[in-house]
This record gives sequence, C-alpha cells and structure tokens, in this order.
Amino acid sequence: MFPTTVAGSLPKPSWLAEPDKLWPQWRLSGADLEAGKLDATLLAIKMQEDAGIDIVSDGEQSRQHFVHGFLEFVEGIDFGNKVEMGIRGDRYKAMVPTVTGELGLKGRVHQTEARHARAHTKRKFKITLPGPMTIADTVADRCYGDKIKMAMAFAGLLNQEARALEADGVDVVQFDEPAFNVFMDEVPEWGIPALHRAIEGLKCTTAVHICYGYGIKANIDWKNSLGSEWRQYELIFPALAKSKIQQVSIEAIHSRVPLKLMRLLEGKDVLVGVIDVASDNIETPDEIMSVIKDVMEHVPKERIVCCTNCGMAPMHRDVAAAKLDALGKGAALARQQFS
Repeated sequence: MFPTTVAGSLPKPSWLAEPDKLWPQWRLSGADLEAGKLDATLLAIKMQEDAGIDIVSDGEQSRQHFVHGFLEFVEGIDFGNKVEMGIRGDRYKAMVPTVTGELGLKGRVHQTEARHARAHTKRKFKITLPGPMTIADTVADRCYGDKIKMAMAFAGLLNQEARALEADGVDVVQFDEPAFNVFMDEVPEWGIPALHRAIEGLKCTTAVHICYGYGIKANIDWKNSLGSEWRQYELIFPALAKSKIQQVSIEAIHSRVPLKLMRLLEGKDVLVGVIDVASDNIETPDEIMSVIKDVMEHVPKERIVCCTNCGMAPMHRDVAAAKLDALGKGAALARQQFS
C-alpha cells in the first residue's frame, strides 16, 4: 500500500557537476566523467534506498538535462547551431539545438547507467525519458516542416530505447511530458498517439509525468499568474484515462490543482506528488499523510503511489535527501493509518 518513488531527477554531487543548477556544467571530463556518472548513480540509488523508496530511479545522474540527455544520442540534430526559441508556450526562452536531417539513434542512450543500476539494486527500478511532445517543443525544426511528423519520429526513437531498457531489466519506463499542460488541445489530437507510439510493444509498467515544471523562477512566476485554481488538467485527464499509459504522475502538495480532478483518471495508478520541489522546507510525515488522506477521497487507495511533485535536480543535495526521508516516513505512516 502507498509505494514510494520519485518523479525522476535528483541533485548531482558537487564533485560531478555544478550544484544547485538545472543546467549544470560537468566538473569532470573523459573517462573520469563516465566513471563519475556511474558512481553518482550508485549514490542516488543508496540515497533512495536509505529513505525507504520502493521504486528507485537512477536520478538522471548521467544527463545534463532531461531532454538534451536523450538528444545527444540522436542523429540529425545540430548542437553547434543552437537558436533562441520560446518553449512551453513562450513561457521562457531557451537556446535549443536544431533538427537538420532525418532523425535516428546513434546507438543506445541509457544502457550503461540502466544496467549499472539494475545490477546494484534489488528494488523495482524506473528510468525516465522525455516525451515526444516535450522534445518537439524543445528543438528548432529545419527539416520536417511538420511538428507532429517530427514528434512521431522522436516517438519511434523513444520506443527503440524503451524496448531496450525493458530488456535491460527496467521495471518502469516513464515519459516526462510537461508540454501536456501547455498544449491542451493538441494532447488528445496527437500528444497521446505519440505516447502510444513510444510505448508500443512494452510489457513493463508505463507512466507519464505531467507537471507545472521545476521549482525555478520562470515556472514559479508563471504559476503565480494562473489564479487560485489550476484546471488545465481537466481538459486532458479524460483522454489520459482512455489511453494505454498505466500510470500518471502529477503534483498535489502545495499545488492549486483541485484534487477532485484526479477522479478523471479513473483506472490509472496515480503518482501523487507529496513532496514540494519548489521549496526547501522539509515536509513532515504527518503533512504527507494528510495529502494522501485528501487524495484518497478521489483515488482508490490501492492506486495511489507516493511521489515528488517534479524532478529534484536543482535542489541542494542535503535538502533532497531530507525530503526523500520524509517521503518514506510519510508513506509508512499512511500505511499504518489507512491499511
């Protein structure tokens, strides 16, 4: 009852990359960097296991960014020709690489860290991948001339890697789609079909993470402009409920998303964010249990998975570790009270 997991990323050790940054620069290079990524992966797993997390992640320790960590392995993308572009509905500007040719994988993307992590934990293991809609919103197209066609091409590459990850022993493959609460009208039209292409043939558990973004200033400012209730999900949850995706990851604690909207996800496991990644305040087990209790009014308790609101990559490591510990203890307290 109430298994625990994380949305994906965890802070990197300061000896590996710049601390407290969403786009950190590596502090190692060459063979030292590759070895350091694997060492950091083990530390991330140990941090989660010590906190009592049931479904562990590699913490995305081998990636500089959740989207670009995948794009670096894709042919047809020019990183030397970055352009400034508004992303997430022009919420903020970013320097993005350019798609200049037909897309293809150069080889395996996350094989090394996935196999390394799988060999060092007996717990269920999750790997995250960027979703096709979010990728299509994070690159400049100079080849396809059609965003949907390009997204479907990315979905095919994601499926290729996801199938290989399943063969590596990964239990859960999660696709991160923050773009789903920006382009709501397009989600049923082609966002979910692109996800279906990405999960085609998978037998492992599949999940999608949608959220209002990391706890960075651009996202916080945007959220403050959305009013007292965030009802964007009302437009996409019915389509997600009908989809083939098995789990949906969303924020709950300190969120203005009405919890009753979770009723629209009938039949899905809901990864409920009970840890606020936009604040350094450490949640108490009682606070976490209270959120779970409120969610139980709308989601069957056997379908609740306790999670973080979003990735924790930009946070202080000690803060992230304390929040993970609270997550494990809060879920344990909820089991005692509600089982």
